[in-house]
Amino acid sequence: MDFALTDDQRAIQDAARAFADAELAPHSAEWDETKHFPVDVMRHAAEMGFCGIYTGEEHGGLALGRVEAAVIFEELSRGDVSTAAFISIHNMATWMIDRFGSDDLRGRYVPSLVTMEKIASYCLTEPGSGSDAAALRTTARLDGDHYVLNGSKAFISGAGTSDVYVVMARTGVDGPKGISTFVVDKDAPGLSFGAQEKKMGWNSQPTAIVSFDDCRIPAANLLGKEGDGFRYAMMGLDGGRLNIAACSLGGARLALEASLDYVNTRKQFGKPIADFQNTQFKLADMATQLDACRLMVMRGAWAMDTNHPEKTKWCAMAKRMATDICFQIADEALQLHGGYGYLKDYPLERIVRDLRVHRILEGTNEIMRVITAREMLRQ
Repeated sequence: MDFALTDDQRAIQDAARAFADAELAPHSAEWDETKHFPVDVMRHAAEMGFCGIYTGEEHGGLALGRVEAAVIFEELSRGDVSTAAFISIHNMATWMIDRFGSDDLRGRYVPSLVTMEKIASYCLTEPGSGSDAAALRTTARLDGDHYVLNGSKAFISGAGTSDVYVVMARTGVDGPKGISTFVVDKDAPGLSFGAQEKKMGWNSQPTAIVSFDDCRIPAANLLGKEGDGFRYAMMGLDGGRLNIAACSLGGARLALEASLDYVNTRKQFGKPIADFQNTQFKLADMATQLDACRLMVMRGAWAMDTNHPEKTKWCAMAKRMATDICFQIADEALQLHGGYGYLKDYPLERIVRDLRVHRILEGTNEIMRVITAREMLRQ
């Protein structure tokens, strides 16, 4: 077993860290406070290839693996969890078009997505079907050379701002085999957006309902074949789960680093609180847990890159563990800061708020347990 990054991977890590330090971290608190969606900064990230990380080279992607993606997202999220998480979603949607779209569809969309000239959103969840994604009710009916979509999607990151929406809709029978995937432009007739949601965290990205009311799109905007859309969506989520787990790593790492600085300067009872054994035990546990989570994420990424037969299980396990434990690390870091951790002058309360949703999206952690057990029982 070799746990070392290659020279190329370390160079990618260094580049992502430098970008996060220069262009994300200095603005993270302001973006959270003002609910600013930093499109211009994300386009700078795209100039470095971070918006087409595992998209093919034909249309401008980097064609890197999931290990490199995990490294990048950990570093970016150390700068700003919310913005890094949106870049992950954009990557997932872009990869789906590049991986499953026709040559024409890929040529029309992928070049402008990898540069982030156009922004993409992923639309699976509905008001009535969250964890039970295969029960979605949004429909797509073929009408001549167009599909007509009706229904709605909930909790969509980028809704109202994104230019492109990768949408799962029902074209056939109930269940997963009746679901297809479509690419919908923002200006498609019949497409509309709800009011922006008021959220606990992830404030640097907009979130709203996406509605389809006899929304007409060209039939050529179907990804792959009818009935394969749910499979495409789940393949996208395997990687998306690793990305969001990596974003949890970055947030927890920042929380731990902030704690190390704080405990060495904060004094109680005449000495730095770093001198107390209780503090040292907490820091040791936080560091151990963070490292264990990173190893799980890297194994899942390696499994995807090598198409290992247990990749789905290992991705689910990594997502469940990393998002649960990293949230706990951030919460413990806040506790170490005492009352100061609860203030917005410090990053802890923002990290806690931003990491909390990672246990829900890309499949709740309860569903990660279902997936893990299902894969075990199949053996």
